[in-house]
Amino acid sequence: MSGRQRNWEALSFQIVMTAIAVLALILIVSPSLVVVIVSFTSGFSLKFPPQGYSTRWYVELWNAWQLQFAARNSVVVAMSSTALSIVLGVAAALAISRSKALTAKLLDSLFMSPLVLPALAFGLAALMFFSLIGLPISLLTLVIGHTIVCVPYVVRNTVAALAQLEPTLLESSAILGASRLYTFRRIVLPLIRPGIISGAFIAFMSSFDNVPVSLILRDAATDMLPIRMWQDLEGKLDVTIAALSSVLIIGTVALMAIMERTTGLSKRLTG
Repeated sequence: MSGRQRNWEALSFQIVMTAIAVLALILIVSPSLVVVIVSFTSGFSLKFPPQGYSTRWYVELWNAWQLQFAARNSVVVAMSSTALSIVLGVAAALAISRSKALTAKLLDSLFMSPLVLPALAFGLAALMFFSLIGLPISLLTLVIGHTIVCVPYVVRNTVAALAQLEPTLLESSAILGASRLYTFRRIVLPLIRPGIISGAFIAFMSSFDNVPVSLILRDAATDMLPIRMWQDLEGKLDVTIAALSSVLIIGTVALMAIMERTTGLSKRLTG
């Protein structure tokens, strides 16, 4: 009787957890599906379900020069900040990963602090700092601000990859007379490359979709895509934004599938 009761409890627990997971999945996916469906409307307003279907709004994206300008700025800033985040994040991870010193722990906390601080507060502080040193608002200030926000993702993923590195490999390389640079280039870097790529992917997506820092550190000449989309939706319910959102959703899902296939992104995020 006790064995049957335990089996029933395990089965009921599994059923409840599955139902909760399915409900959570529906709540997460449904809004995105609604946006994708509405983007194919033939009407001039955001209405669900659409009265008719057409691809006219995807064609309109080719003529939306403001969105294209903002998207170009977002891509440039995201790629630049991701490249800088990789350089700074990998160097920081190598310095603090195996060190037990207090300074290493302090540096680790310092690099993780942008994830703890409110993004709007950091953006305002960065704006005041740039004004103090006389650096005008430009793409450069956006890259600097985004880099500070994105570095923690590279650091954390690279540290996780370095933690799985066997110390004996480094010792064997040193015994055989290899220099530190050669060991890093031929042994360490290939083994931690998946962690670096995962961190770079997350950093790129975080920069591309960043609103608080971009809202404070941009001007008319450095318009960013999330801000432009927000302003267009605030002023008018433009269906072109739904079409652009669908492109971003599909592109993000495709990139996540590629990253999962090449680096096992989900394991690194939950590991």
